[in-house]
Amino acid sequence: MCLAVPAQILTIQDDFLAQVEFGGIRRTISLQLLPQAQVGDYVLVHTGFAISIVDPEEARITLDLLRQMSDLDPDD
Repeated sequence: MCLAVPAQILTIQDDFLAQVEFGGIRRTISLQLLPQAQVGDYVLVHTGFAISIVDPEEARITLDLLRQMSDLDPDD
Protein backbone atom coordinates (compact mmCIF):
# COMPACT_ATOMS: atom_id res chain seq x y z
CA MET A 1 0.00 0.00 0.00
CA CYS A 2 1.26 3.47 -0.87
CA LEU A 3 0.67 6.48 1.32
CA ALA A 4 0.97 10.16 0.45
CA VAL A 5 1.39 12.50 3.40
CA PRO A 6 0.46 16.20 3.54
CA ALA A 7 3.24 18.70 4.16
CA GLN A 8 3.46 22.48 4.12
CA ILE A 9 5.99 24.15 1.82
CA LEU A 10 8.33 26.36 3.86
CA THR A 11 10.81 27.44 1.17
CA ILE A 12 11.47 26.78 -2.52
CA GLN A 13 15.02 26.52 -3.84
CA ASP A 14 16.20 26.05 -7.42
CA ASP A 15 12.60 26.01 -8.74
CA PHE A 16 12.18 22.26 -8.24
CA LEU A 17 13.26 21.66 -4.63
CA ALA A 18 11.25 22.62 -1.57
CA GLN A 19 11.76 22.46 2.17
CA VAL A 20 8.56 21.10 3.73
CA GLU A 21 7.31 20.22 7.19
CA PHE A 22 5.40 17.05 8.12
CA GLY A 23 4.09 17.67 11.64
CA GLY A 24 7.41 18.98 12.99
CA ILE A 25 9.75 17.03 10.68
CA ARG A 26 11.46 18.95 7.88
CA ARG A 27 12.50 17.37 4.59
CA THR A 28 13.55 18.44 1.11
CA ILE A 29 11.23 17.26 -1.65
CA SER A 30 10.94 17.64 -5.41
CA LEU A 31 8.40 19.95 -7.06
CA GLN A 32 9.11 18.63 -10.58
CA LEU A 33 5.61 17.12 -10.81
CA LEU A 34 3.96 20.21 -9.33
CA PRO A 35 5.88 23.33 -10.44
CA GLN A 36 2.93 25.65 -9.68
CA ALA A 37 3.19 24.97 -5.92
CA GLN A 38 4.01 28.01 -3.79
CA VAL A 39 5.43 28.69 -0.32
CA GLY A 40 2.64 28.13 2.22
CA ASP A 41 0.80 25.55 0.10
CA TYR A 42 0.02 22.14 1.51
CA VAL A 43 1.02 19.34 -0.83
CA LEU A 44 0.67 15.57 -0.78
CA VAL A 45 4.13 14.00 -0.78
CA HIS A 46 4.85 10.49 -2.03
CA THR A 47 8.38 9.06 -2.30
CA GLY A 48 9.91 12.53 -2.08
CA PHE A 49 7.73 14.16 -4.75
CA ALA A 50 4.87 16.63 -4.32
CA ILE A 51 1.99 15.07 -6.27
CA SER A 52 -0.93 17.44 -5.58
CA ILE A 53 -1.89 20.63 -3.77
CA VAL A 54 -4.44 20.10 -0.99
CA ASP A 55 -6.73 22.32 1.02
CA PRO A 56 -5.15 23.37 4.37
CA GLU A 57 -8.12 22.02 6.34
CA GLU A 58 -7.94 18.67 4.54
CA ALA A 59 -4.20 18.54 5.30
CA ARG A 60 -4.82 19.27 9.00
CA ILE A 61 -7.48 16.57 9.26
CA THR A 62 -5.23 14.01 7.56
CA LEU A 63 -2.25 14.88 9.78
CA ASP A 64 -4.47 14.58 12.88
CA LEU A 65 -5.67 11.14 11.75
CA LEU A 66 -2.10 9.99 11.11
CA ARG A 67 -1.09 11.17 14.61
CA GLN A 68 -4.02 9.26 16.12
CA MET A 69 -3.02 6.12 14.21
CA SER A 70 0.55 6.35 15.50
CA ASP A 71 -0.82 6.56 19.06
CA LEU A 72 -2.74 3.28 18.72
CA ASP A 73 -1.48 0.32 20.71
CA PRO A 74 -1.41 -2.76 18.46
CA ASP A 75 -2.02 -4.97 21.53
CA ASP A 76 -5.37 -3.33 22.37
